Amino acid sequence: MRLFPKMALAVCCFLFFACSNDDSYSDAPDNGDTQNDNNDQSGGDTGGNDTVDLSLYFDGSINLDNLANYANQEVPDFIDLDQTGPDYITDAGATLGRVLFYDTNLSTDNTIACASCHRQENGFSDLALASTGVNGSTGRHSMRLINSRFSNEGRFFWDERALSLEDQSTQPIRDHNEMGFSGEAGAPNFEDLLARMQDIEYYPLLFTAAFGDETITEARMQQALGQFISSIQSFDSRFDEGRAAAPNDGAPFANFTAQENQGKQLFLAPPDFNGAGERIGGGVGCAGCHRAPTFSIDPASLNNGVMGVLSDPGATDLTNTRSPSLHDIQNNGPFFHDGSASSLAAVIEHYNSGIELNANLDPRLRPGGNPQRLNMTAAEIDALIAFLETLSGSSVYTDTKWSDPFL
Repeated sequence: MRLFPKMALAVCCFLFFACSNDDSYSDAPDNGDTQNDNNDQSGGDTGGNDTVDLSLYFDGSINLDNLANYANQEVPDFIDLDQTGPDYITDAGATLGRVLFYDTNLSTDNTIACASCHRQENGFSDLALASTGVNGSTGRHSMRLINSRFSNEGRFFWDERALSLEDQSTQPIRDHNEMGFSGEAGAPNFEDLLARMQDIEYYPLLFTAAFGDETITEARMQQALGQFISSIQSFDSRFDEGRAAAPNDGAPFANFTAQENQGKQLFLAPPDFNGAGERIGGGVGCAGCHRAPTFSIDPASLNNGVMGVLSDPGATDLTNTRSPSLHDIQNNGPFFHDGSASSLAAVIEHYNSGIELNANLDPRLRPGGNPQRLNMTAAEIDALIAFLETLSGSSVYTDTKWSDPFL
C-alpha cells in the first residue's frame, strides 16, 4: 500500500520512501467547471507550491522543468485518424494524468489505481479474466488502452456507454466495486476524493503546472487522464515498418515473410459465401470491422457473437460492440469482454466456426441470415496468426513516460 504523503514525510527521517477496468456502472460524473477548464490546458507556473520536493514521492522521471514529450510524438504519415485536437495533449497535463493513472490514493482503501487493471507490461490490459477492485471484481475483462485516440469510434467501454475518453476516465473511480468512491452503502463519494487530494502535497503543484492554478476538479482530472491515455501510442511494430515503405495496406510488405503477407491478405480481403453462409473463397474479412492501418473498430459494428458474462456463466450479454485496437494484441490475452478466448488461435476459431446467431449480431457475421463458417485451413490459420503477431511493437511496454512514476 502506498503511504499518504503526510505520513511519508513523517517517516522520511528514518528511511527512503521507496498499481481500471472499464466496467463501472455509475451515474454520469459531475463535470463541475468543465466549461472553464476546457480551454485551460496550456499550463502555468507552479505558484506557491514550488517548495514541494517531488523526489519524496516520485522516481525521478517527473521533473516539471524538463517534462517528457507527450504532446509532440511522431505519428506515421499513413495514420489519418485522431480523436484529439491539435493542441489537446500538453506535456504538463499528461504528466498529471500519469500520476493520477498510477495513484492508489484514488481508491477508497489506497490499494487500487487505474494501472492496477491496465498494466503497461500487458499492453495496458490485465492478464486476469476479471481485475480486482476494492469491493470485488470487475464485471468485464480489462480493455487494452493502446492507440485509443487513433480510431473512428469515439465511444468507450465494451458497451460504448461513455461518450468520450474523458467521460470514461473517472467512472471506474466512482464504481463501488472498482475504486470505491460511489457514495453507496456507506462508501465515500467523489467529493470526498477531491477533499483527500487537496491534502496530498504533490497535487496542487501538478494541477498548477497543468492548468495554471491548484484547483482540483473532476473535469480537470478527466482532461489530464484523457491526455495521458491518449498519449499511449504504439507504431514501432513490423507492420508499421512495412506499411511506411508500402504504397497501401494491401501491397506486399518487403519486410514480411510470404506467410505473413498471406495472413495480411486474408485479414484484409472480404470472404465469398454461398447461400448457407459458408466461405467458398476470398479472404476472411477481419478488416470489415477492424480497419487497417489503425486496426480500430468500425463504429457501426454490432455484437461479435461473444455473449458471455464474467460474473454469471449462465447469463447472456449482447451489448458489447466495441473492441480495442488490434495493435499489440500478441501475448496480451485473454481476449474478448468475457476473456473467453485464451489465445489468438481461440479468437480465430470463434470467427471460423463458433458464431451463433443472436438479436444484436453484426450482419457481416451472418451472411444470408446464417452464422458465418469460414472453413479456414490449418495453413490459413497459421498465416493469420503470423500476421497478427506483426502488429506488436516494443517501446510502449518500456517507455518511462508511460510507467509508474511512484517510488
